[in-house]
Amino acid sequence: MLTTLPSARTKALQVAAVFLLLLGDQSSAADLAHGRAIANRWCSECHVTGPGQQRGSDNVPTFSEMKKSGKLDAARLSTFLSAPQHSRMPDLSLTRAEISDLAAYIKSQGH
Repeated sequence: MLTTLPSARTKALQVAAVFLLLLGDQSSAADLAHGRAIANRWCSECHVTGPGQQRGSDNVPTFSEMKKSGKLDAARLSTFLSAPQHSRMPDLSLTRAEISDLAAYIKSQGH
């Protein structure tokens, strides 16, 4: 019997699916306080990261605006934070746990 090997694209999709499942498990255990600390350290110079902050850059969305937009679910946000595609956004080289914590903190902002 001849079996075909999965294509590279199929394998990539399988790996991505497993990665997203693992991220989903991590987000339930995310540490919001640690996410806030990461945001204050790395993000607050450009983004308004929480209710007490008065200013950030005029050219970037606040964390509250990001949450309200609905465009960044936990998986998209985690993917973006692991490899930012925006030319002005630095690659912070965060661990998966830090990304999970920061993503959970961003998703907790706003109403």
